[in-house]
Amino acid sequence: MFFRRKGWLRKEFDEKLLTQLSDIRTDWANQKALVDKSFDPSEEILSYAKLTEAKYFYLLKQAKNRQINIRK
Repeated sequence: MFFRRKGWLRKEFDEKLLTQLSDIRTDWANQKALVDKSFDPSEEILSYAKLTEAKYFYLLKQAKNRQINIRK
């Protein structure tokens, strides 16, 4: 009775992980472009870009551990 929900919950959290991964990826790309285009980036912008990069690689690692196929 309780174990029937396991597949459904896993699929739901996998989808959330993929949406977060794509959102963080676009945010990271925007931050990277901002740092590349700026003449003298501030420490705040650099730290936010590093934080976004760390979040992206963490979520990517979690997706790999959960064996989520990104391309369907």
